[in-house]
Amino acid sequence: MIHLQNLLDDAKCYDKVRELRWPEGVKCPHCASATVTKQGRDTTQPARRKYRCTTCGRYFDDLTGTVLAGHHQPVQVWILCLYLMGLNLSNAQIAQELGLNKDDVQSMASQLRAGIVAAQPTPELSGEVECDEVYIVAGHKGHPDAVKKRPEGTSASAQGRARTRHLGEREASRFWDDPTRR
Repeated sequence: MIHLQNLLDDAKCYDKVRELRWPEGVKCPHCASATVTKQGRDTTQPARRKYRCTTCGRYFDDLTGTVLAGHHQPVQVWILCLYLMGLNLSNAQIAQELGLNKDDVQSMASQLRAGIVAAQPTPELSGEVECDEVYIVAGHKGHPDAVKKRPEGTSASAQGRARTRHLGEREASRFWDDPTRR
């Protein structure tokens, strides 16, 4: 059996992240300055580069400010998870394919979806926009008497009795109509 994780190289994954994140070159995620110096590599993941912004003085790496930051799974697992999500696999299938716990995959998939939604621009309508009419009754469908305004001087309990009778709940209606039960 071929494991997908063996087909991806960590260095290639980080190169792709950098290419997609900074197409014009590395910029500080805190102040968006392009005056950045390289500060070596991460000790646990050698393909992950560290940087320091000369403008604001803050340190960051390839994943700072992304949905991939601060997690224990390697970046190649995140990319494979995203790829398998694109194939419309279930979380259970992704977990089996990647050798992970289903709950971990659920968390990863939720974070990836949230990141995708956050990256989408807000749509702007322009020109002539048409829409169909909408009629909302707010839960009183088929019961027009229930939405009628009550006449002056009618108490809320009388309105409740009327609504109970209108909805066809005969036992409740008999209870309210019985003068010995008041």
